[in-house]
Amino acid sequence: MKINSFSLRHLSMPLVAPFETSFGRETQRECILVTLNADGLTGYGECVASREPGYNYETTGTAWHILKDFIAPLLLGQDVTDALDFQRRVERIRGHHLAKAGVEMALWDLLGKRDGKSLREMFGGVREKVEVGVSIGIQETASALVRTVESYLAQGYRRVKIKIKPGREVEETTAVRKAFPDLRLQVDANSAYTLETAAVLKPLDDLNLLLIEQPLFEDDIWDHRKLQAQFKTAICLDESIVTPRHARYAVEMKACRNINIKPARVGGLSQGILIHDYCRERNLPVWCGGMLETGVGRASNLAIASLPGYVLPGDISASDRYYHRDITNEHFVLNADSTITVPDKAGLGVTIDEDALKEFTLASITLSR
Repeated sequence: MKINSFSLRHLSMPLVAPFETSFGRETQRECILVTLNADGLTGYGECVASREPGYNYETTGTAWHILKDFIAPLLLGQDVTDALDFQRRVERIRGHHLAKAGVEMALWDLLGKRDGKSLREMFGGVREKVEVGVSIGIQETASALVRTVESYLAQGYRRVKIKIKPGREVEETTAVRKAFPDLRLQVDANSAYTLETAAVLKPLDDLNLLLIEQPLFEDDIWDHRKLQAQFKTAICLDESIVTPRHARYAVEMKACRNINIKPARVGGLSQGILIHDYCRERNLPVWCGGMLETGVGRASNLAIASLPGYVLPGDISASDRYYHRDITNEHFVLNADSTITVPDKAGLGVTIDEDALKEFTLASITLSR
């Protein structure tokens, strides 16, 4: 498809409630909406980089720079055939996966609209509904966390992930497990520990958790291998897996027993599919993480999570978990069985609420050739 124009919108959206992890606390969600126009069609993508470099080195500022000054010139006026063609065009740009993923998502939306197919159909997804859970940030106290978990269970969520950090792990997780003995529960450290300090996590090994996510450094695989050997609970890697190659490293090293596939983190949906396929061939469970996405990114996550290897509930959640008002006209809701229905319309299957988009836009630019 010949890319005629390339637009960026820097958005800032208020969250329903503050979201705190080991690397910071957010009350506003920032991201960049990418819009591609080609052959009379419009495709949307979401670059999930946030304001601060906590999750990784990318921010909305760095992503804006890379998108405008490096990626857009490679696409404008060019006939981009598919996602792999896009990956070849941008491969000389080292890193900046969140920026690349936002553009690739918009390209998939274009291709789906052109062919009259949903992303689920294009990916070969096998589920019309995806099992999901909820991710809960660090709360003021352990008792407050228990009350928050209870509120989400009342809404219908059947799997809960809680964020932890040094000094806020054992008491909190134990309290939740004691209150809800049968809950499908997992924890996420977001790289808050070292191999030495991770010894404090040992009591969690007796709490029947689904997994312990990314306890060690964001670029580490080797020490996770050592840590996994000390735990009966599955270690899950997130930040460490930035390419299909890193997934292979982790599997061959036995550094983890499952992987959280965030398409944005690995540079795009096509790369997420490659990791899914590799892990499925080796019977390694995968699941889809979340980055507080708008309806655009949420639709994308649901589509990839419909693939057969996604056997653990994802951090996708309903739209109202994060936003009173989203930028899409479509709002994703939690079904009674703790699932969310995968969009079945062409492309991402969502349309943009232009009034909401205008309300949340901090800056915008359109490039054309």
